[in-house]
Amino acid sequence: MFIHHELPALFAQDDSWIKFDVGALGDQFWNNTVEGLSQGSIYALVALGYTLVYGVLKLINFAHSEVFVYGAYATWFTFFGLGFRPGATPELPLIELIGFLALALIAAMAISGGTAVALERIAYRPLRNRGAPRLVFLITAIGASFVLQQLIFIWRGGNAEQAIRLLKPQEVFEIFGASVTNITIVIVIASVLLWFIADYFVNRTRLGRGIRAVAQDPDTATLMGVNKERVIMLTFLVGGLLAGAAALFYMMKFPQGAWYQGGFILGIKAFTAAVLGGIGNLRGALLGGLLLGLVENYGQSLFGGEWRDVVAFVLLVLILMFRPTGILGESLGKARA
Repeated sequence: MFIHHELPALFAQDDSWIKFDVGALGDQFWNNTVEGLSQGSIYALVALGYTLVYGVLKLINFAHSEVFVYGAYATWFTFFGLGFRPGATPELPLIELIGFLALALIAAMAISGGTAVALERIAYRPLRNRGAPRLVFLITAIGASFVLQQLIFIWRGGNAEQAIRLLKPQEVFEIFGASVTNITIVIVIASVLLWFIADYFVNRTRLGRGIRAVAQDPDTATLMGVNKERVIMLTFLVGGLLAGAAALFYMMKFPQGAWYQGGFILGIKAFTAAVLGGIGNLRGALLGGLLLGLVENYGQSLFGGEWRDVVAFVLLVLILMFRPTGILGESLGKARA
């Protein structure tokens, strides 16, 4: 009797928890596209850190999300140290605004880069010196992630810092009815520019050739005079610098304040973006980040906001089912110069 009478009633009460609203997707298509590109740009910068480390060490650095969080705290304390407080967005002259944002960018990149290098030296290098298996590296990465979280928790507590925003969102132009704000333009252009710089560095410079050489064959690269340990440290540094930049852009777009667990979901999504595009491939990280941002926003209009994350991870599963190496599944070591 329970199955016959109560179970249908139970489903009838919850039939609004999921929807399939094609009309909403069409109405919000261009708004979702603009939002998706800005969010995807942030995912792409963090994903570059995952893909660089994996390309060189074949290591999934799950502590990279906390490297991003440290950059977010550096951004917040830079704003706070400059005299700004949570509350109304100040009206600043353009030159001063650019200067303050540049200082915050430098601070965030420096702290995140330093955190990434310290993580490599303290957590991973001793394991390499002892010839530890890859599983130990993976477990250490997860443990290091919790350690970095708890250090912030001990220092600042479990509450998020109150948001400080210097740049007020203002519409610059519209595209098919979708508002494009100054923050969106800054995030997308700066993120793509940083990606171009990273791609040029890896594929066109001497240090970048060293990274690709170690990624392709570390033993042969060592015999050819490449300092393997220096290359690994450089790889972590570059990934950390990009994560710091992503932290500033994230605080500009979502100024809810820094939080010690604030990198968990974003880190998973950035890792998803790296795998989606082809982990170990710089161009795949950019493509995966932008694609993930778009699909998330389209999915929330089609199925509802609570399905946003589900849609993103279902996309990852589907891609891996039909193309396990990702969309651009070319390894860093085999990338053409």
